[in-house]
Amino acid sequence: MHTIQEPFRSQPAPDFGTVAVKPVRLIRLPEVIRQTGLARSSIYDGIRDSKFPRPVPLCGRNVAWVSTEVAQWIADRIAARGGAQ
Repeated sequence: MHTIQEPFRSQPAPDFGTVAVKPVRLIRLPEVIRQTGLARSSIYDGIRDSKFPRPVPLCGRNVAWVSTEVAQWIADRIAARGGAQ
């Protein structure tokens, strides 16, 4: 009689060390509109022209934006306005 051996059971799992994972917050279109002050059409125009962060597909036709990418876009607009604060 033959015994079936599981090939990975006898090998220890590789140690890749501790990986720090920062939580990512996804925000939907109404929140993007509130944060940026842009209209929906302006957001999608910016995406088309590669001037605004692309959304992350969720499921079906649902999308969301990475909050830090939107915040960076806002910070870049502020920095681009020049010396006035």
